[in-house]
Amino acid sequence: MANIKQQKKRIGITTRERVENLRYRSTVKTLVRRLRAAVDEGETTKIEAEHKLLVQWIDRATSRGAMHKNAAARKKSQADRLVASKR
Repeated sequence: MANIKQQKKRIGITTRERVENLRYRSTVKTLVRRLRAAVDEGETTKIEAEHKLLVQWIDRATSRGAMHKNAAARKKSQADRLVASKR
């Protein structure tokens, strides 16, 4: 347990940051599942909308530092291949 005041502050800050990063990563996972469901249905307008939203969230998570840039590139590439397979 921290004894110094600044250490106690940092514990609170890192806890809040950890929760926010988890929120970004969880949302990306949810959007990937929604994209897969849209691809299974085969509805092109829904596929395009879900893909666009997924890419936006991946970019946002990367810029915030919640996701590594290479992991983001990999996820976007996987999503692109998934969308391309149903065109």
